[in-house]
Amino acid sequence: MSRSPLAYPLTRSADTDAGGAADLQTDIMRFMAILSMCLLAIFALVQSIPLAPVETAEPAEAVVVETPPEVAQPVEPPPEAPVAAPTQAEKTVVLTRPNWVPKYTPPAPVEPAPEPQPEPPEDEGFTLRFASDAALMRAVAAQHVGLYAIEQGRARRMTVSESRISFWDASTPNTFHEMESGTVPLPVIEALGRAGAGTDNVSWGVTLPGRMKAQLDELLHAHRGGSLIITAGGDIHWEAS
Repeated sequence: MSRSPLAYPLTRSADTDAGGAADLQTDIMRFMAILSMCLLAIFALVQSIPLAPVETAEPAEAVVVETPPEVAQPVEPPPEAPVAAPTQAEKTVVLTRPNWVPKYTPPAPVEPAPEPQPEPPEDEGFTLRFASDAALMRAVAAQHVGLYAIEQGRARRMTVSESRISFWDASTPNTFHEMESGTVPLPVIEALGRAGAGTDNVSWGVTLPGRMKAQLDELLHAHRGGSLIITAGGDIHWEAS
């Protein structure tokens, strides 16, 4: 069988037409698919936009669940935040002047205390006694002096007669010089006891005439203490103690 020279061109033209239709159909399907995807995206975007403003729902009431006492655990307070120390800028001191300032008054000068003056030395004291027991007897017998035993406002005067000693009631002299009891002779004290007077609380006083008083005053001014001794002749001498 011989081949027609026109067979090949006819057959090739038919295949070419069929391939172009197929390509066109494929392109249309791709376009439709893309368009469908675009429409789906637009539809989804439109549905997400709300048509009316959404009202805010009121918060639901809180439900408090009470825990039984035996199950409740102590809640520790949160730790306090440390307080920062004030910085140098915060340490600001505001000084205000008072409305009234008292006037300064200088203290008064203190005068030095006067120096204590030395106290005058105290008198050493004097003792009055007779030169001896015989001098006492002779001075009283010659009435150069008077000797009294004084007790509780009562006085007795001593007299000597022929060497005998006796005591008689007498008035208490206005002025007299006290004689030490230790210097009174024992016979004089015994004579006072025989007169019925006590001898424990007795003061012995000596009265002097004017001449002897003058001697006594001179000795008291000349000395600060000592023994004043009365002699049998009615004189007074001073001796250091």
